[in-house]
Amino acid sequence: MAVPIAFKPAPIDPREELMKQLEAAPREHAEALLELLQVLQVAHDNGTLGLVHGVIGGRDAIATEVAKGVKKPESIAAIRNAIALAKIAGMLDPDLLQRITENMQQASDEAAAEPEPPSLWQIFRRATSRDARRGMGLGVRMLAAFGKATSAQKR
Repeated sequence: MAVPIAFKPAPIDPREELMKQLEAAPREHAEALLELLQVLQVAHDNGTLGLVHGVIGGRDAIATEVAKGVKKPESIAAIRNAIALAKIAGMLDPDLLQRITENMQQASDEAAAEPEPPSLWQIFRRATSRDARRGMGLGVRMLAAFGKATSAQKR
């Protein structure tokens, strides 16, 4: 009759495997570790590391103060206003805003180059140009939207 072979697996210590990986890490990741040490040194030199340490150490106090500040009605209104402004900014065409800023810069440069202020007649001519009327039309539409919003608020 056959005799069973006794097999007892060696116990595996997970910490021992981690220690082996840790010992091999400097050889395998030497370049990355050197770069990380440089980043840490720069963070230490410019005070960022101290700031992070302070934030982590005082997280409970910071969280308490932030919570107190956010609970105030004016903070809630500011957050809601920021969200509304973000929606408005999201609706604007970036190319249009770029053209507007370029045209405003050009107009500013031209105004700065004029030795004398424009006459009333020159101002009238500029105000009645097609582009000026288009801008005034947009401004009036925006004022009408503001007026409509404020009158709806009172109801």
